[in-house]
Amino acid sequence: MFRFEDPAYLYLLLLIPVLAIIRFVGYRSRRKRLRKFGNPTLLKELMPDVSRWRPAVKFWLLQAALALLIIMLARPQMGTKISHEKRTGIETIIAMDISNSMLAEDVAPSRLDRSKMIVENLVDKFSNDKIGLIVFAGDAFVQLPITSDYVSAKMFLSNIDPSMMATQGTDIATAINMATHSFTQDTEVGKAIVIITDGEDHEGGAMEAAKAAKAAGMHVYMLGVGSTQGAPIPVPGTNDYMRDNTGNTVMSALNEQMCREIAQAGGGAFIHVENNSRAQDQLDAELDKLSKKEIDSTVYSDFDEQFIAFAILALLLLILEVCILESKNPLLKNVSLFGSKKRAVALLLVLVAISASAQTDRTYIRQGNKQFRASNFADAEVSYRKALEKNDRNPQAHYNLGNSLLKQNKDSAAVAEFETASKIETDPLMKSQSFHNMGVVCQKHEMFSEAIEAYKQSLRLNPHDDETRYNLQLCKHQLKKQQQDKKDQQQKQDQQKQDQQKQDQQKQDQKQQEQKQQQQQQQPQMSKDNAEQLLNAAMQQEKQTQDRMKKAQQQPRRRQLQKNW
Repeated sequence: MFRFEDPAYLYLLLLIPVLAIIRFVGYRSRRKRLRKFGNPTLLKELMPDVSRWRPAVKFWLLQAALALLIIMLARPQMGTKISHEKRTGIETIIAMDISNSMLAEDVAPSRLDRSKMIVENLVDKFSNDKIGLIVFAGDAFVQLPITSDYVSAKMFLSNIDPSMMATQGTDIATAINMATHSFTQDTEVGKAIVIITDGEDHEGGAMEAAKAAKAAGMHVYMLGVGSTQGAPIPVPGTNDYMRDNTGNTVMSALNEQMCREIAQAGGGAFIHVENNSRAQDQLDAELDKLSKKEIDSTVYSDFDEQFIAFAILALLLLILEVCILESKNPLLKNVSLFGSKKRAVALLLVLVAISASAQTDRTYIRQGNKQFRASNFADAEVSYRKALEKNDRNPQAHYNLGNSLLKQNKDSAAVAEFETASKIETDPLMKSQSFHNMGVVCQKHEMFSEAIEAYKQSLRLNPHDDETRYNLQLCKHQLKKQQQDKKDQQQKQDQQKQDQQKQDQQKQDQKQQEQKQQQQQQQPQMSKDNAEQLLNAAMQQEKQTQDRMKKAQQQPRRRQLQKNW
């Protein structure tokens, strides 16, 4: 792919026809003046060494050199590292259960860690396939859109934890429905939905979702993690186990029957995950049965400067123009390399060629890129700032400077450079990357609203950026969680305030009771008859209270347990 970094300089090429017209007019005027001296045929015989074509050749050589120099100013670039690979493989969406019940340790080291190991081994064996990752509990969201970037898949996999889900439970139906809509539009490639769960389906509807996925041409595979006998769920950071509302220890068991039914409804297979590699082998064998097709991989490109080739051609043309004489003298008696006009033009063009290869903003950028790749971020910052001194309107220098500042944890300065680059950049892809990096910085500082807006701007310019799309979804989820945390914190503060008010009220009631007792002590003692009457009344009230308690105990008790695993 070929492009010009500064195409505005190409308007200088209009000088070529203008100079050609000026020379043509000068040539006509010269011929008219020669005719005044005498017959052109006689003049030609009097000047046998004069060539008609040599001046024209020299002129057009200079014109070509000038055109090449103008092209150099426009900074021609050639795309490199362009990849349009086609791979033969399948598409797989991994839906991983990250509810609290996956922390049970009946499978070593735990159900969740064993599931991560299976997915990581599966990714290691993928070479020509696409993979996506969904996490679910009481809700579900896309952790990684379907891609052939296995490095990102492993990176996102390592960050999975039950704390990512604000709503606990095990909603398999939602995970299957989301996975169904996460594949590409290709109908010929094999598509697999791999559900990794302990099978505690609290929500229902999984059978219907699996049947719908099968009808859409997808295969649903169920990987049941855990034992059917059940195991307690550890509470992170403590030595205790999770308990229900009655105080009993929760025992989470694998619902093997339900997993088998879902796999059968989805046209796949059920695989029981235990403390061995049998489940991994079975899953690999099942996925190998799916039909494979050529899949387009990610296309990316980088651009290198090509002005050096044009500079060499221009220099050769100038040398050739100087070597060609206007006369026909074969002995080079009249060669004058330092004639006033020739010297001025030749030196001017040579100086332009030399200046084009001198230290320019692009030179400093290349120098900074080398330092950046060598992790010398401070030196790279200096080089990029020198490039901006040469040309403060260079968007690439601003963008690269922002990256070097970001590596040095100078986030606010980096955002300023990215903003400047996005304003002056004309390439939509580069402008999209500037907004993406701004979103990354905002996300790092938990400014999720600003990060979401930056990612949206990036996707408007480059809708096919899966990484930005993933970050956008993750920020939305983190913003929702942040808002929920603030809400919970506010509720906690309100509850503490209410508790404090209750304590104050109790203290006040106790004080009033003490005052009442003091008043009673100060009153004269009651008579024996009055004391018996008060005692009988108290006994009658106690009897009525006991009767009400017996009636309440005889009624059927109802309780509702809220599941949080």
